[in-house]
Amino acid sequence: MFRARTAALVAASLALAACTASGGSPREDEGTSGTRTTSSPSPAARGTTVPGADWARTDAAAAGFDGAALRALDRRLEADGTSCFVVTRDGEVVHEAYFGDSTADSMGPTFSVTKSFTSLLVGIAADEGLLDLDDRASDYVSEWKGTPAARVTVRDLLANVSGRHWDFVSDYQQLALAARDKTAYAIGLTQDARPGRVWRYNNAAIQTLDEVLTKATGTKPAAYAREKLLDPLTMSRTFWGEDPSGNTTMFSGVNASCLDLARLGLLTMRDGRWGATQVVSGDYVGQATGRSSSPLNAAYGLLWWVNRKGPVLGALTATDPGADRQGGAATRKGGRLAPGAPADAFWALGLGKQVVAVVPSERIVAVRMGAAPQDPDALTPGAFTSDVLAALR
Repeated sequence: MFRARTAALVAASLALAACTASGGSPREDEGTSGTRTTSSPSPAARGTTVPGADWARTDAAAAGFDGAALRALDRRLEADGTSCFVVTRDGEVVHEAYFGDSTADSMGPTFSVTKSFTSLLVGIAADEGLLDLDDRASDYVSEWKGTPAARVTVRDLLANVSGRHWDFVSDYQQLALAARDKTAYAIGLTQDARPGRVWRYNNAAIQTLDEVLTKATGTKPAAYAREKLLDPLTMSRTFWGEDPSGNTTMFSGVNASCLDLARLGLLTMRDGRWGATQVVSGDYVGQATGRSSSPLNAAYGLLWWVNRKGPVLGALTATDPGADRQGGAATRKGGRLAPGAPADAFWALGLGKQVVAVVPSERIVAVRMGAAPQDPDALTPGAFTSDVLAALR
């Protein structure tokens, strides 16, 4: 179990937020349409050696890290409420640290990291021909047929440009806390704008993917995830929750261990391949994690955060919803989400500074879970990633 401080964060944050129910050199000038490209992906980044029931472990120095620097980072992370911290390189654990009463087996709420799981499920369903990203969502959500929402595509929902209704109270209180049937609540909201006109970090819009995937696959997303994603990756310390009505919570429902989240990062770093198995196509992973999905927000792929150049809308909405009650106010008009990190870096982010950082050019996946730090500027995607990379020798 995570320590009491983490439990306190969960209890407090649920009052405002969602409930838990490619190696090579990246191009620097790709803008919103660029993809993560490599002239020849390195064997390490695309390798076939993957963890079995447990991970292989290697000495930090042998993996190119300064062990003392990583231990110093442990002390800083512990002071910031961290429960677990894991660094992997080339598919092996280089460093792991657990604080308080947490262990390698401890599962904690990932909050909006769940969205990145949801993204991969949609990609898998698309690979199987069960849906297309450019399908109208109303093909699966019958209530939207003949309404302004009929224009919304599956891709719009993944990119957070659907134009579905968003306001702070609706998204973080009525949906996350009050609604027993979160899918019905989300589907029943109004269409505020034409798709593609506005970027909003919209939990309710993402929750409607429960209906899309259920209709497309014929099974609940949580069960589909267990068969198609969690079991193939041996994610035995991952549980996907449901709301009181039995709907899979698509925006914030996964509980997992640090090491299981590292598996998610390794899968995406290796373009959806897990050993001899292509779990999700490299084409989909590239769309989700290797480029911006909309010119409105260069920092967002398909339910993953990316490091493309252009207008950057606030990642704080993923890790601290109280910090931005406008659904993604601009933090910068240009630049990148994490200027100090490589351009090919990408992240899954969750409330309380849950972070899965993936850096394909360095073959590194790093995970941090735990309570929110007191300093809201601590453990941003860029700061966390830069701290890990600074430990390289």
